[in-house]
Amino acid sequence: MEAKAIAKYVRVTPRKADQVLQLIRGKRVDQVTEILDFTPKHVAKVIGKVLKSAVANAVAMEGKINIEHLRVKEATAGAGPSLKRFLPRAQGRATPIIKRTSHITIIVEGEAPAEEASTPARRARRRARRRAPAKEA
Repeated sequence: MEAKAIAKYVRVTPRKADQVLQLIRGKRVDQVTEILDFTPKHVAKVIGKVLKSAVANAVAMEGKINIEHLRVKEATAGAGPSLKRFLPRAQGRATPIIKRTSHITIIVEGEAPAEEASTPARRARRRARRRAPAKEA
């Protein structure tokens, strides 16, 4: 099960957003919230909102879901439209200033239940078969 959330036209460059997104890729959601709370970048607050939205989407899709089993499957920052401004310079010239925006996408995925619960039962069945006397025809 996957859930997705997108924040469009965020006024931060994709490169700066990707620095924070690298910290959270592949980690569990509860770990990611702690990481984002202590990351001293402005975009970390925006990414935290997108993450909460993705988790809310997962809960809406599945109903009752344990947040501990969710992890960040994919976190990307794509380029959005750029704002073009001009700065006046000496002798009547102008220098272009490009203010970049980004689209931040976060996909969360529910982890499969651990197979440790089924492993002891499988072992118990094998032991029972070994101990049982073989039927003779």
